Amino acid sequence: MQHWIERIASDLKKKNVKKHVIASGTSISGAIHIGNSCDVFIAHAITKNLKKEGIDAELVWVADDYDPLRKVPYPLPKEYKKYLGVPYSEIPCPDGCCESFAEHFKKPFLDAMKKFNIDMKIFSGAEMYKTGIYEDYIRESLNKASEIRKIFNKYRETPLSEDWLPYNPICDKCGRIGTTESYKFKDDIVYYRCKCGYEGESDIKEGKGKLTWRVEWAARWKILNVTCEPFGKDHAASGGSYDVSSEISKEIFDYPPPYPVPYEWISFKGRAMSKSKGIFFTPKQWLEIAPPETLNYFIFRSKPMKHRDFDPGFPFLNLMEQFERVERIYYGEEEAASEQEEEKLKKIYEVSVDKIEDEIPFRPPYKFMVVACQIASDMEKLYNILKRNSQLPKRLENKEFDELNEKDKKYLEERVRHVRNWLDKYAPESVKFEVQKELPKVKLSEKQIKFLNELAKVIESEELNAVELHNRIYDIMREHGLNAKEAFQAIYKVLIGKKRGPRAASFILSLDKNFVVKRFRLEA
Repeated sequence: MQHWIERIASDLKKKNVKKHVIASGTSISGAIHIGNSCDVFIAHAITKNLKKEGIDAELVWVADDYDPLRKVPYPLPKEYKKYLGVPYSEIPCPDGCCESFAEHFKKPFLDAMKKFNIDMKIFSGAEMYKTGIYEDYIRESLNKASEIRKIFNKYRETPLSEDWLPYNPICDKCGRIGTTESYKFKDDIVYYRCKCGYEGESDIKEGKGKLTWRVEWAARWKILNVTCEPFGKDHAASGGSYDVSSEISKEIFDYPPPYPVPYEWISFKGRAMSKSKGIFFTPKQWLEIAPPETLNYFIFRSKPMKHRDFDPGFPFLNLMEQFERVERIYYGEEEAASEQEEEKLKKIYEVSVDKIEDEIPFRPPYKFMVVACQIASDMEKLYNILKRNSQLPKRLENKEFDELNEKDKKYLEERVRHVRNWLDKYAPESVKFEVQKELPKVKLSEKQIKFLNELAKVIESEELNAVELHNRIYDIMREHGLNAKEAFQAIYKVLIGKKRGPRAASFILSLDKNFVVKRFRLEA
């Protein structure tokens, strides 16, 4: 059984090339989120797999920072509308912290990529034009404009005009690139009209303009020797960018189009991600609440054209629980439902994790830590809560906190930091609670009071695990003629002052025994 990343790598190995260049690119039109950076993660996984097989491979990333601003991204002020049509690299930084608008949004993304351990050769589209890398391809495209028009027109309902040229200069008057149209090319000079009313001339050697997207994409493939490229499903549509650029690549630049890896978009809480509306989630935000391999898992657990929706609220806890199960299965801490499932999940884990460790990393269950971190803040107390609730990996079951090695302590600290960030930023109110220092003013029936008293005796006199305590709660509940709702509400009311709370048995075992006994006896 092969993971789809392995199948792509196997196909690429069959190609007769000395070196594979796996390309990715991102428009710098605002914050780079987990949706429009998905191709980077896929390209990295393919590159890593090829290298593992001894194949020479390199990952390249192109920042499309010479494209025109079409919408003002969140959270920039409306005043930025004056820059619509201006190349991203020519727009000032909104906070004055970077050289430009483009650098402002590239920096946090590239910083995050280092933490994901993604090593890639970085190109700036603006710099590629300004330093003349595209010059010969611009000249060739303009000289063969009639042939390119024919290719475009095969996929268009309305044919392009006879004087259309595949090049947009930057207007010398208004500074926009998205409002200019070229109509004549002679001796390296492009003659253009701008919607601002200006007519001018642009020397292609000065790098003050760019090829139209589908021509640029084809030129880029040859310039960088690209052999494979992932991209969003919009480019993969019949007659879309990939089809048109592939034909241009073959017919105009005499270069075979790269192996395509189309992928479905990632939505956010059921809605399409939008930079202008502020509907997105970035790799940097992910790293605030979870380790890098969990985002990889989110991307690689299903095939690339399968829809993915991300919600950092309660559904995120389920995602973490799924990843933790896969990790336990990989290290033999849990059995899979079948041999086929085990093989499948192990493949997903191998693709998702950058470096496989010799023993299972100490990642306390995220869902459990959501409860534990609201009870204790001290690392040793948290560890002891995990121990009392049988939440440690097998290799740590008999170890005390001071026996942990530095790596395990680091994993524990990381998990605590992530969980606290999640609680602070994304947790729904339903999972939040606070253990009350004093007995809350609550109304309890006589049956509920007797139930709590009996439960206090059990907790004081017996050493029970979570499953055993859970069963005893139900036994005592039935003895006193209570239903589950009445029993559990009594527990939560006296402990946190709410009618609902975390799983009762584990929660009770996470608290100080004497405190729980006194509280159930309504003494404090």
